[in-house]
Amino acid sequence: MLPLATARAEPRRSLSEPALFLPLFTGASGAAILALGGLLLPLLVASGQSQRSALGLVTSAGSLGVLLPPSLPLILYAVVAKVPLRDLFLSAIAPALLLLSLAFLWARWAQGAVPPAAANVREPLGPALKAACWELLLPVVAFAALFGGWATPVEEAAVTAFYAFVVEVYVYRGLSLRTGVPRIAAECGLLVGGILLILGVALGLTNFLADAQVPELLVDWVRDNLESKWVFLLVLNVFLLAVGCFMDIFSAIVVVVPLIVPLGAAFNVDPIHLCIIFLANMELGYLTPPVGMNLYFASSRFGRPLGEVAWASFPYVVVLALGVLAITYVPWISALSRGAF
Repeated sequence: MLPLATARAEPRRSLSEPALFLPLFTGASGAAILALGGLLLPLLVASGQSQRSALGLVTSAGSLGVLLPPSLPLILYAVVAKVPLRDLFLSAIAPALLLLSLAFLWARWAQGAVPPAAANVREPLGPALKAACWELLLPVVAFAALFGGWATPVEEAAVTAFYAFVVEVYVYRGLSLRTGVPRIAAECGLLVGGILLILGVALGLTNFLADAQVPELLVDWVRDNLESKWVFLLVLNVFLLAVGCFMDIFSAIVVVVPLIVPLGAAFNVDPIHLCIIFLANMELGYLTPPVGMNLYFASSRFGRPLGEVAWASFPYVVVLALGVLAITYVPWISALSRGAF
């Protein structure tokens, strides 16, 4: 693979770029850390980054997948809030690139000076791309099926899974059809079952809040106490950051989104922009204790104390928080990529 070959040829070359794009190939934050983080962490250290800096980069990069299509939280938000998924996918591109750029700039600054690339660094690029061509086509297949109008979001997920199945079983032949596929299916069933239990409890709480007319009461209270749209957005950011500290993103979408959607409508906040604000804050929630999921994933995957992982990720929390404020108060960032298509 390209990172491995590059790291051997250039011990000091930066690997921040591929680390930041970890979640693009998984659609989920934790999966990026568990599946790919273990590969890139030693490569980052070998390229000259400190253990702490590399740990913070890999842990934080996983959270950036929340706004990168085909993100699972984007799909779930569209279902719960009843907004067009295509508009969400398109609107999330520019904010995602903004947050990626901020994280990239911080990672390069924290790393310090990097010697110029060796003249022969491009030589292994062609063979590496050829060897990884099937993996690189995975997001292309997902985007083409959805944006080409060939599949709905559910069908697009099935098409992507089928593509991965064909590549692993019949192209690479690294997965046995008789033993490997049933084993993976059983593991997926356990994982999906656990998520469905969490979402089921969260949906029950949402129904209770709806029956108790909590959204209506909350809208009335906010209208009576907040007059400015900009103050409302600031309070919303603080509230969502607190939610991210104590709830996982999927439960937060099911429980909190039905509460904030009528509030956003009361202050004339565009529903798509509200979604981007919500998910950008949830990205921070992945990195904030006590329920920052990425902190636990990284702690378990790399065998590091939770406090060490949280401290290594703290600079990225500050940098991404600045990006969240920009996304909140500059609405055209969310509309930029949507308007381009």
